[in-house]
Amino acid sequence: MQRPDIEAVAEQVFAALADPTRRSILAALASAGPATATDLAGRLPITRQAIAKHLALLAEAGLVTAEPGERRRVRYRLRTAPMRVAQQFLAALARDWDSPLDALKDHLDEQARGSA
Repeated sequence: MQRPDIEAVAEQVFAALADPTRRSILAALASAGPATATDLAGRLPITRQAIAKHLALLAEAGLVTAEPGERRRVRYRLRTAPMRVAQQFLAALARDWDSPLDALKDHLDEQARGSA
């Protein structure tokens, strides 16, 4: 099985999280567990149709999975694996920046001491 491209997964996650409505949907799923689009529409100030569109984008990014429920209702469950991949991407990016930023800070501190 081929490992997903970390940058591509992170890009999808960040694009999905850029929208405040999708963040609200993820927060609702995180706090209350799996739910249908109708359940989420009852909790959020958004129509069921709008929620369904957002859920489709979240599913495309791998952040939720659709599970068949009773009476042909689909329940959506939060998936954390793509979020962990995005966190790994950010951690690697931070590591790449930490050393140059520390060197810059040391240089500026040295310059400030030299001019004092």
